[in-house]
Amino acid sequence: MNEICDDRFTFIDLFCGCGGFTLGLTRAGFSCLAAVDFNAEAVATLRANFPANDLPHVLERDLTEFHPRELARLIGTDRLDVIVGGPPCQGYSQVRQVDAANHGSRVKRDKRRYLFRAFLDYVQFFKPRVFVMENVLGLQSAAKGKFFTLVQHEARLLGYRVHPQVEESWKLGVPQKRRRQLIVGVRADVPGFFPSELQPSPRAFAAGKERKCPTLWDAIGDLPSLEAGAGVETREYDLNRRCEFLGRRGKEARHYLESVLQVFDAPKLTAHRARPHSARDLRDFDRLKEGEHSGEAIRRGAQMEFPYKRSCFDDRFKRQHREELCSTIVAHLSKDGLMFIHPTQNRSLTPREAARVQSFPDWFALPVARTHQFRIIGNAVPPLVAEAVGHEILRFWKRQAEPAAEPERPEAPPRASLSANIDLPADHLEARRRLNLLMQATRRELCALDKKIFIAGWHSLLWLFPDLHPDNALDHGAKRVKATTLNPGAADLGERYARSGWPVALVLIGEEAWRRFERGDFDADAFYCVAAQRAGLTTLRTAMKS
Repeated sequence: MNEICDDRFTFIDLFCGCGGFTLGLTRAGFSCLAAVDFNAEAVATLRANFPANDLPHVLERDLTEFHPRELARLIGTDRLDVIVGGPPCQGYSQVRQVDAANHGSRVKRDKRRYLFRAFLDYVQFFKPRVFVMENVLGLQSAAKGKFFTLVQHEARLLGYRVHPQVEESWKLGVPQKRRRQLIVGVRADVPGFFPSELQPSPRAFAAGKERKCPTLWDAIGDLPSLEAGAGVETREYDLNRRCEFLGRRGKEARHYLESVLQVFDAPKLTAHRARPHSARDLRDFDRLKEGEHSGEAIRRGAQMEFPYKRSCFDDRFKRQHREELCSTIVAHLSKDGLMFIHPTQNRSLTPREAARVQSFPDWFALPVARTHQFRIIGNAVPPLVAEAVGHEILRFWKRQAEPAAEPERPEAPPRASLSANIDLPADHLEARRRLNLLMQATRRELCALDKKIFIAGWHSLLWLFPDLHPDNALDHGAKRVKATTLNPGAADLGERYARSGWPVALVLIGEEAWRRFERGDFDADAFYCVAAQRAGLTTLRTAMKS
């Protein structure tokens, strides 16, 4: 098949849910060729928000049975720039740890834990330049890190430079305490090290030097008041309330409402319906102070009525605080919403309020039942996070096309530069000689080694092993596998760690490089030396052609 001719970079969204990744990447300038999920309500929502001429293929499919070749026929190409997605995370959720489901001898055989392999099947077929997989932080610890290691190891076997990083949504302008695990893969023949920390999208914050994340109240404070069980699916905005609200709040609220939520592009207010609660629960809600959970209320003397063992369920209820970040929006909102009590009203958050906290714009329709609205919003990637991912990919590609235009790691603090003195090896024999000087040293000898000798050896390591990522040099896991290397000119170094991909024999060198980098012995361009990596890849291509 031929590659589609388009001015924009292309991507597909797998396990797409209601379209958080799709919306964010399209906002960043990418062209989505297909979005796929097995959940009917999520697919219906995505179709309702993306016209067929903008996104012709929104598919309700089981990705364990839907072969990548079938998708390629539908979209008319087997070439893509990016694949993103979030395989269902319930099998890794830390919430499940309370019954030992993720740990020890009682680990449950949850088939959802292996859905990442369906994602990787598509990576193997389409060979995108970059993939980004999103999941819960519980991926790190589930089954003692087994799946965290498997995802990285199996992606690396497909020919990708893989590293994990943690997404902290409030740093990207999303008003909640959400932290998620990203697994980022860059095709190993593409030079460069993808940044280990996302930068906010241009949309995220108001212009100015200060980047202050909006609070929960900045996101929802203009919405009409409701009682529990009240509200209708579609209604007019209370424009007087909004005007008064914006007059009292700072620029963060105005920017979030106008630029992120795009409230002026939504003709009607939708999905602002409060679920009903029992009279007993409402009385318990009323006993909570703002920002307080039920355990704290009990400890200050409040008499809560809920009939559970307080030693186990003392945090059953939580009233959110207006001037703080909201608790992480989760799919469990579809069950009861008891951890998401409105800051000033005696009810739980509505679907529209949850969507606003997730950074979905107000025009984003939720044409499904309220229970499904909560679930699909709770499962979604915040569009503002996805937009940051898209802009980071674009910056990454720009640095590869114009390596001299800006620093390789723009987010790193300035350090005394050694970049002008980078001395690359002439061939793999010289690279091996320089690296061997470091490999023969003990930890103490490495610490005492001359700076120029060490950095020459470090750059030789990146030259010989362009598939390694420096950010993986400190977390290796326990499992070891037979060593393979992208570069046949590299020495046979025995076993590698499955999680990090690092040869066991090079671990001390990686740790010492990090120690020197953090101490300021050399700058980011010298540490993440793309020039050395690129030279190694060039030599490899030449060797393969000959």
